[in-house]
Amino acid sequence: MNARALSYVLASAALVALTALAFAVGRYPVSLGEIVNLLFSKVTGGAHTLPANVETVVLQVRGPRVLAALLVGAALAAAGTAYQGMFRNPLVSPDILGVSTGAALGAVLGIFLSQGIFFIQIFAFAGGLAAVGLVYWIGSRLRGHDPLLALVLTGVVIGTLLGSAIALLKYLADPYNQLPAITYWLLGSLASLSPRDLATAAPFALVGLVPMLLLRWRMNLLALPDDEARALGVDVRRLRTLVVVCATLMTASAVAISGIIGWVGLLIPHAARMLVGPDFGRLLPLAMLLGAAFLLAVDTLCRTIATIEVPPGVLTALIGTPFFLWLFALSRRPW
Repeated sequence: MNARALSYVLASAALVALTALAFAVGRYPVSLGEIVNLLFSKVTGGAHTLPANVETVVLQVRGPRVLAALLVGAALAAAGTAYQGMFRNPLVSPDILGVSTGAALGAVLGIFLSQGIFFIQIFAFAGGLAAVGLVYWIGSRLRGHDPLLALVLTGVVIGTLLGSAIALLKYLADPYNQLPAITYWLLGSLASLSPRDLATAAPFALVGLVPMLLLRWRMNLLALPDDEARALGVDVRRLRTLVVVCATLMTASAVAISGIIGWVGLLIPHAARMLVGPDFGRLLPLAMLLGAAFLLAVDTLCRTIATIEVPPGVLTALIGTPFFLWLFALSRRPW
């Protein structure tokens, strides 16, 4: 077995082990035997002799949260992989075009207007799409500049503008009800997710992922200069637009249900690239496996290391910063 195949095997094994651990640990511990017994009875339709609270904890409390961590981690890692490949820069993250800030503004506006959780998620999703649409529209009309540079700079400027709008809404919000809810959402959390939230977000993430899988060999050509890619028969502008739309769909669907959880889209593609190289066809599946495993591990730590749950966005930064510096120091491969 070569090193690349071993990377997939180890990542898959780690994901399975972390999933089992996430179901087992918590304030109400559940043994692996009870989990297997419960799942087997559900699949076969037979009865089980487990206490009712075991089924409640595994299927209704931890089940949606574990699936959400897998979905959000994989989606953010896939989006980060796509953005880094398109911009030919391993330091690019999914929020480079303002999608996270736009989604945050949408969610904050929903909380400020006292909307329910469903409409807050809709506002967040719409805000992320609208922000990237505005960035791409402005960047495409800046003539005489490098298209990628214009897109990045426009994203930074629009992201700053949207951030100031978030600050204004926080200043105007009710300090007793709305402001704590806004702060909690901006820190990111998977605690209150329901199966309905997953059913809403998963189709959009899947719609964004499928074109990338189908066009994975063309994605490699975006690492070439535009003239060379066109000489190989690729419509660079159309392909880049498709990548932006797909990555934005995945990022917005993740942010809409989890809030802003940083570092996954920046750190994980970088780690996957060190293991299997820059080929997008090999890089994307491994990045999704590592992203899902990383966020699931972080979320499990968040709800078990203290009596008060730690926001995942805080822990990803604490873990991601030294880990990224370590990976960057070990990396000797040019882009």
